[in-house]
Amino acid sequence: MEHEMSQLEQWQLTAEAAELYERYPATYILGPWAPLLIDAAQSLPAVVGAPVEWLERSAVDLRLPSADFDVVFCQQGLQFFPDRLVALREMRRVLKPGGRLALSVWTGVGPYHGAVGEVLDRCIGNAVATKFCASRQVPSRAELRRLATEAGFSDVEVRVRRLDIRLPRLKDFVPHHLAATPVAPFIAATDSETREEIGACVLQRLQRFADGDGVTYPEETHVLTAVGG
Repeated sequence: MEHEMSQLEQWQLTAEAAELYERYPATYILGPWAPLLIDAAQSLPAVVGAPVEWLERSAVDLRLPSADFDVVFCQQGLQFFPDRLVALREMRRVLKPGGRLALSVWTGVGPYHGAVGEVLDRCIGNAVATKFCASRQVPSRAELRRLATEAGFSDVEVRVRRLDIRLPRLKDFVPHHLAATPVAPFIAATDSETREEIGACVLQRLQRFADGDGVTYPEETHVLTAVGG
């Protein structure tokens, strides 16, 4: 629990960083995975003009009616929850009998985050590199299966899915991405030469994935599907 709380505390964003997060990592790194996760749980076409209600709740205390939802999606969130088992039990509680869960977490650090982590470790320090990579400290495939089963889900399946992720010009993308993460203050405290070096070194490490003025690299995620109720 202490490790999970520490990891959660490492990934808090300012308002400005949150906006940058939506523009850069959410668009380029997370966005391509959303259709895949939806396909994993829904077999019916979306209803045109369906109303959307946005609610903000704690993952471990949803404060929503029991057995009220057909599907629960959770994309790259489980690793941040302070108690993963309690969060999964909450997901199962709000599902109707036979309702579906589709959840994803990364399989590991991945080529891009690994490269950025290595460069941050060398240019700034291990603590900053660890903070940046906190979102990639995820449960294993076996742990995912165990947690979902212990939470009361049935028909639990965990598959590895792979996509090619394209990022634009890294010398521009990397500093914008870092500014959208909790390491932003540490990056801002460096001089301009160091900031330029970080982008250049990440590009050098990912040169084998060069694609025009950007990079295209393989990324993998675990996709867990299960039935609640």
